[in-house]
Amino acid sequence: MGWFLGKIQAEIKTSFGKIIVEGLTASDLLDTLKSLPENFVNEIESVVSEMVMPDRGNIEYNDIVKFTDVGPVLILKDTKRITHYEAVGLILYFSENRSSRPSQIRRLLEYSGLRVQVSSRLNEMAKRGLVFRPTLEKPEWTLSPKGEFWIEEEVIPKLRRPH
Repeated sequence: MGWFLGKIQAEIKTSFGKIIVEGLTASDLLDTLKSLPENFVNEIESVVSEMVMPDRGNIEYNDIVKFTDVGPVLILKDTKRITHYEAVGLILYFSENRSSRPSQIRRLLEYSGLRVQVSSRLNEMAKRGLVFRPTLEKPEWTLSPKGEFWIEEEVIPKLRRPH
């Protein structure tokens, strides 16, 4: 009976779960990690989100948002019916992986006809549990499950009610 060789693993956490890369030795593991394409995790997240998210061009939302090459743009007839918090939440809700950088959120809101102090709103929304930062190294914010529920159950129905 021969010796059983153990394996060494690295676990990469992603928005949809984890990716486990393994090798027989530390250098084998490092070689495998180095051989992965530059945007490997982002590309996998994108493919998985396309598989699990409903079609984002969904007719259900065509009265609220337009999907453009730069991201979701709100197409509201009356921007006075929406708070800055709700506008930020909607941009995140319709963004890929429900995440975006403050600069991108601000740009998309400007395209939507709104001027919002995005960083301040995000910090206040974080205190309410509506958004969070998945990693402190990246300036990216994600809508929390509570935030998704808020958008789906309060904000979108409010926008659809006649004023």
